[in-house]
Amino acid sequence: MLAWTAALVVVAGLALLWLRRSLAVVVVSGVSMEPAFHASDRLLVRRSGPSRLKVGDVVVFTRPGRYAGEELLPVEERWMVKRVAALPGDPVPESVLPAVAQPRVAADRLVVLGDNPAASYDSRQFGFLPADLLLGVVLRRMH
Repeated sequence: MLAWTAALVVVAGLALLWLRRSLAVVVVSGVSMEPAFHASDRLLVRRSGPSRLKVGDVVVFTRPGRYAGEELLPVEERWMVKRVAALPGDPVPESVLPAVAQPRVAADRLVVLGDNPAASYDSRQFGFLPADLLLGVVLRRMH
């Protein structure tokens, strides 16, 4: 009986470790993704790289430019949530052209836009998003 209990504890621990490495919960701050997501919404995110992305996916990523001599933001504020507008090789949306000055999305880069353009800091300001800043894809809002 003790062996079964120990085995169950090990399996449960491994399952928890796998979940923590595969999934994350991110809390929305700000209004840049309204009306889809609102401040304080909790989002379930599948950790993944850029190879599985599609235009229209909502992604979570590290805010660009925060590691070049700047202080890191607190964990709850360091993530950004935006929608993928273009993938590598895609035409650059017109609203982003002034920030990047090239007609196609560069390799290993993404174009991301907030759903609320009037209140969004996104590719229109910072240009292409390096794909290595990606945390993952939003699966759903948690209730």
